[in-house]
Amino acid sequence: MPDVVIVGAGPVGLFMGVLLLQRGHQVRILERRSNRSNRSNSSRAIGIHPPALAELARAGVAGPLVTAGVHITRGVAYSRRRRVAELSFDGDPAFPFILAVPQMVTEELLESAVKELDADAVVRGACVQEIDDAGGTLRVRSDSPSGSSEAAARLVIAADGAHSTIRKRYLPGVPSRTYPDCYIMGDFPDSTGHGSDAVLYLEPEGIVESFPLPGGVRRWVVRLGAPHKNPTPAGLAELITARTGEVVDIAGNSMLSAFEVRSRLTQRMVHGRVVLLGDAAHEISPIGGQGMNLGWLDAAALAPIMDASLRGANVGRDVANFEKSRRKAALRASRQAGLNMALGRPLPPPAMSARNTLFASALAIPAVSELVERRFTMR
Repeated sequence: MPDVVIVGAGPVGLFMGVLLLQRGHQVRILERRSNRSNRSNSSRAIGIHPPALAELARAGVAGPLVTAGVHITRGVAYSRRRRVAELSFDGDPAFPFILAVPQMVTEELLESAVKELDADAVVRGACVQEIDDAGGTLRVRSDSPSGSSEAAARLVIAADGAHSTIRKRYLPGVPSRTYPDCYIMGDFPDSTGHGSDAVLYLEPEGIVESFPLPGGVRRWVVRLGAPHKNPTPAGLAELITARTGEVVDIAGNSMLSAFEVRSRLTQRMVHGRVVLLGDAAHEISPIGGQGMNLGWLDAAALAPIMDASLRGANVGRDVANFEKSRRKAALRASRQAGLNMALGRPLPPPAMSARNTLFASALAIPAVSELVERRFTMR
């Protein structure tokens, strides 16, 4: 019988698996997908912030990611083809950058780290349907193409994402908040000359963001006022050019997606011997790239508590502190994501110019610049 069953083999579930396996516990990670996605449009998460990099480094899994990704040391803002301001991301001495790496690469490297510790830890094609408390043992029932199966464990971690079936069982009525922000994004060959800079185009029609990715690719994100149901590379390219003047290679498009934004924060992450982690516990806007990082920091905080519990320690106070601190972190991240979205909403040109002037003046003050850098990098 495994000590812990983790539901979900995304970045958060896999990292949690690494942490527990390194502490000598038996782990099974149940994933509904039969195969790990190898498509760049399977996820939006590309940014890894310094605090998360520090936890990945402590677990010995940061090196390959740091090598594979682009080191973003600066963000630059433009408006109407004119440079407005810049912000350095070099405040952390160990990791003076935000790391940009496709999530499919992140998942591949984390899954390899799990399998080095236990080749059988990841079980794919297992869609968890039910968790029963059988008097000291949790029984996890899942369906697969070959039929139903059951796994017993002492603890269960739900890292099964924003649409978590486990959260719906324990907290069926958690409300979600919607926002008046919709986005279309895509990856194109990078011909901008911006190198490793992240670039924000603060335009009256709405923000355009662009981020460098490995392999000479740049991701573009355009804010819309209504959902876009049928995005096309040509349509996205037209929006990019109209707002920024940049021309992208339509034929080189390698990812395209449209999405709306909502947030959902649970009041409780711990439900007896079942713990909600990452997006299952707190879904926040992807604008700002904090969600995956937040989940990793959840895992890093939970692992030693779970380890102590499995070894027989009384961890009641630690669990209460964990819930309090991680909810506080989720609220802070959610508010920052809300500010990021507000920054990108349309404004009449005179108001946009005034706002940009104020923005640039504020960032010219070292204390303000440092504060903004800390907020953007989750430090």
